Amino acid sequence: MRTYGVVLAGGVGARLGLSVPKQMIKVAGKTILEHTVAAFNDAPEVDEVIVMVTPGWTERVATLLNSHYQKISLILEGGSTRNETTRRVVDALGDIECKILLHDAVRPLLDQRIISECVEALDNFGAVDVVIPSADTIVTVDDEDVITHIPNRSRLRRGQTPQAFRLSVLRSAYERAVEDPYFNASDDCGVVLKYRPDVKIKCVLGAEHNIKVTYPVDLFIADKLFQLASQSSTQMTLEQLRETLSGKTILVLGGSYGIGAEVARMARGAGMHVIAHGRSTTGLHVQDAASLNDALAAAVAQYGSVDAVVLTAGVLHVGPLAEASDEVVNESITVNYTAAVNVARAAYRYLKDARGHLLFFTSSSYTRGRENYALYSSSKAALVNLTQALSEEWSEDGIHVNVINPERTNTPMRTQAFGHEPPETLLPAELVAHAALEMVASDATGLVIDVRREERGSDLSHGLNENAFADDSGS
Repeated sequence: MRTYGVVLAGGVGARLGLSVPKQMIKVAGKTILEHTVAAFNDAPEVDEVIVMVTPGWTERVATLLNSHYQKISLILEGGSTRNETTRRVVDALGDIECKILLHDAVRPLLDQRIISECVEALDNFGAVDVVIPSADTIVTVDDEDVITHIPNRSRLRRGQTPQAFRLSVLRSAYERAVEDPYFNASDDCGVVLKYRPDVKIKCVLGAEHNIKVTYPVDLFIADKLFQLASQSSTQMTLEQLRETLSGKTILVLGGSYGIGAEVARMARGAGMHVIAHGRSTTGLHVQDAASLNDALAAAVAQYGSVDAVVLTAGVLHVGPLAEASDEVVNESITVNYTAAVNVARAAYRYLKDARGHLLFFTSSSYTRGRENYALYSSSKAALVNLTQALSEEWSEDGIHVNVINPERTNTPMRTQAFGHEPPETLLPAELVAHAALEMVASDATGLVIDVRREERGSDLSHGLNENAFADDSGS
């Protein structure tokens, strides 16, 4: 029995205040729709994917999706209501018997576990709903918003999607529903429950992060959840990094010491061709556009391509803005932000050819300006915005753009600014460098990746201290 994953993408984004369908908004470097389609496309249990789209958007959605997701077999216009859209899916599939999973396009964080359990449950049940327990008390109110009943929370569940069915069950439920002049249902399990009461609806446990992007705040939550999902999925062993990165070329800017030097050292140990530039080693100033162009051209001339560019250079001047000299202001802005713009412009054509990675570094101060850090905080916030913008601009070119946000890290720049601090309170530069190479080895784009001591395993830290990435490539 074949299994169809159906993405219901008929929303218009009214509650988000958007002029385009909400599923076409980009989060973490891709449209919400792409993330959702990818979940079904990557599921081994799903044979074909059908996408139901907002009327008038069929051609644009086909252009966006068709060349990237091989399981897509149909892209159809949805109806004016959820029920009408489902009926169009049923009609398009005809009289065959199959398993069908109907999923909201604006739930882009769908787990493979949920898909697998839904498909498996259809072996024994005609309908399946995905639900999670309610952490909140639910109340029933009358027309005047006065509480009339408080149900037992232990028996309540919050519905999510996908909702899964044997097609014959869903078809027969809708055939009976159209004969009812008072037909009204908010979801497809409700249709089956009312018009096929003989069919038991099995519940599969959903996930708290399987959120529906409905309101503006949901976009920010989804972006953060994608960041956390990427952190958990991209953590790689040292050997996995070698297998993925060996033979590729990486250009490290700011590679004289600190995190940049560790990135260069570990990349060599992973078998990469490494070109590391720094003001105190090769004399390259990252804010100098001409020097950046020369460095990239030389790397390509030597190794044939550049697969990754990592910019770790930065300066930290602490003090009130009103007391800062012109030299301090200029250096803070040009090194911490203008350099990133110059690097991006210079690297674009090479990274496009390689479908490569551009990686920046920010600071936790990007989320809120701090007293005596005005220039540093604002430039790091700009760097995050630059990352997110470029990830969208360059997505069609296959270029991955991300930014690492490490907690307080044991580097010479920090020591110079704050003096000696207990080492156990700081993140080792080796762990930050490892996280950077994980991002270079991944397909993620548009993410701000937090690196925290508690999120990096003790085995990994031990391995790095044992010099597991020896500098032995000779690059």
